Amino acid sequence: MVPGDNPIRLPQNDVLGRTKTARSFSVQILSLDASEGVAIGVMGPWGSGKTSFVNLARVHLEEAGVPILDFNPWMFSGAEQLVESFFVELSAQLRLRPSLAGIGKDLEDYGEAFSGMGWLPLVGPWIDRGRAATGILAKILRRRKEGAGERRAKVAQALAALEKPIVVVLDDIDRLTTSEIRDTFRLVRLTANFPNVIYIVAFDRVRVEEALAEQRIPGRDYLEKILQVGVDLPAIPAQVLNTQVFGAIDTALSQVEDPGEFDESSWPDVFMEIIRPLISNMRDVRRFSAALHGTARDLGGQVALVDVLALEAVRVFLPDVFHHIHDAIESLTTSASSYGRVDSTHLKKQVDLLIEQAGPDHREVVESLIERLFPCGHRHLGGADYGGEWKTQWLRERRVAHEDILRVYLERVVGQGLLAFTEAERAWARMADRAALDSYLRGLDPERLQDVFSFLETYEDRFAPEHVVPGTVVLLNLMPELPERKRGMFEPTPRLIVARVVLRLLRSLGDAGEVETAVREILPELLTLSAKLELLTLIGHREGAGQRLIPEQSAIQLQEDWRSEVRSAQVETLAEEAEILRIFLFASREAEPAEPPLEIAGLPQITLALLQSALSEVRGQAMGSRAVSRSHRLAWDVLTELYRDEDTLRERIHELKSAQPEGVDDLLQLADKYLGGWRPEDD
Repeated sequence: MVPGDNPIRLPQNDVLGRTKTARSFSVQILSLDASEGVAIGVMGPWGSGKTSFVNLARVHLEEAGVPILDFNPWMFSGAEQLVESFFVELSAQLRLRPSLAGIGKDLEDYGEAFSGMGWLPLVGPWIDRGRAATGILAKILRRRKEGAGERRAKVAQALAALEKPIVVVLDDIDRLTTSEIRDTFRLVRLTANFPNVIYIVAFDRVRVEEALAEQRIPGRDYLEKILQVGVDLPAIPAQVLNTQVFGAIDTALSQVEDPGEFDESSWPDVFMEIIRPLISNMRDVRRFSAALHGTARDLGGQVALVDVLALEAVRVFLPDVFHHIHDAIESLTTSASSYGRVDSTHLKKQVDLLIEQAGPDHREVVESLIERLFPCGHRHLGGADYGGEWKTQWLRERRVAHEDILRVYLERVVGQGLLAFTEAERAWARMADRAALDSYLRGLDPERLQDVFSFLETYEDRFAPEHVVPGTVVLLNLMPELPERKRGMFEPTPRLIVARVVLRLLRSLGDAGEVETAVREILPELLTLSAKLELLTLIGHREGAGQRLIPEQSAIQLQEDWRSEVRSAQVETLAEEAEILRIFLFASREAEPAEPPLEIAGLPQITLALLQSALSEVRGQAMGSRAVSRSHRLAWDVLTELYRDEDTLRERIHELKSAQPEGVDDLLQLADKYLGGWRPEDD
């Protein structure tokens, strides 16, 4: 369980080694002369463990049989309510102890003398001047004052007869407003001289001294008149606090199934420069731990753990800075190459504003945050430029330096790009298992497959021999099934995306002989002629296309075998090929003189398949406009080349129209335009 922001109560929970000091403190309390009452201050900054320290001392006091009463002034507001509640609370706690029940009743009677009165007899007027205007009220006050003296004497007499003193603990004074702090210490001064009553008041010295300062009277002077003993909590040793932070992080993440990848090399700098300067005490440790647990559980490993740790520290301890991170996403994640020579002054302003929110005390923390987590943003502070090529690495490592990952952390929403990357990551994990990879990819949304394949390139440096055959077979068999979609001006085609991944897989083998062995194992497993052509084109020696991955003579032989397979293919098989035009073109143009000529069947389904394969979309963009214009074209010259003359092509198209195929009217109308002599340059 993640620890909450609660003080410890038992010595076995003491992680700061304060049990011995607290015991010594309790012994000191019992040795004090409390015949006229004592007020003791336990002082330390907010969150330094004052309540825990008092609780450790309480254990020994209770073992010694000392009654301990608790009063939390922050639960009450206003002087009148504070006074009334003080006597009521202590009286009620005393009545629960049979031996002290009588004192509880006497204390309640004494408190009634102050009920309904907005004053404390210490500083300034006894009562609000408006209420003191009437003689009737003044008479009531005199009677109450006389009664209070008698009742006080009765309480003092009963307390003086006790064998052991009563300890009254006033805690959480740090939570009070300035006026409430003043009222609380006035209350202590009013009642601190009861015999056998020891007050333990826990507070932040600086905060209280500021609140008690009044009209040239330093708050410290006023405080010294109230307290007889003051104990300043020792500072927590740095190494001890570091150990507690590490332990709290481990506890926070222990029940998180996937907290994310942990980069040991970056952690020391992030911890010492960002996290540690923001943590001063155990309360900070507990706040950080509690926040981290919920965030890590929500993110489910989608963001690098070191980045999460750093950003959570900023979120908890520098909320103003954290609030502005979302507004600075562009400046923190945009690479220099994205803007080129374009003025990026507005990006620097975003970074400057982020640092401004930190103030002088934490400026260095935020500068380190930018340097360690956001390399692109660090260039605005004089750091190095990072090009767009780094984004692939940051994405793979789930670093917030990549915009998509930062948005996941800030918005908890996975965008389409990151979703595709995550699916590519899972595909990569199955790359060596052909059946598992094929099953996984076929189970994805077909519209996202192209993006998934594209992200597989990010694992290029991890491709190994065992990935080559299964990965290549699955990707090339899926290539014809990738749906066409509207693309931007420079977006690559699905075929090119697949080819790039396959090329990198084959190159990972290095040796030409190993590549040829793999290719000969892959070819029989490919289901389409177009997939085989893609592979043979990549490995071959064709100018401008081949990568020369295998010996030239081997490539020539494999291509000849493929052309033979095309010539002998069944009509039904050819009609189902998505790239039949490309298949016929290469089979025709690359054929050796001794090979039989390629004959194209005159069946309507072949003609339709060729027309559909010859259809392309031409995109254009006017100067000064972001809009992309689109128009359709037919590879008319290639069709004419394959049919050897336009008359044969015309005849095949007329036969196709006579067959009245459904859903291709636009395609046939475009073909008629070409048959009528129209060409794209006529527009």
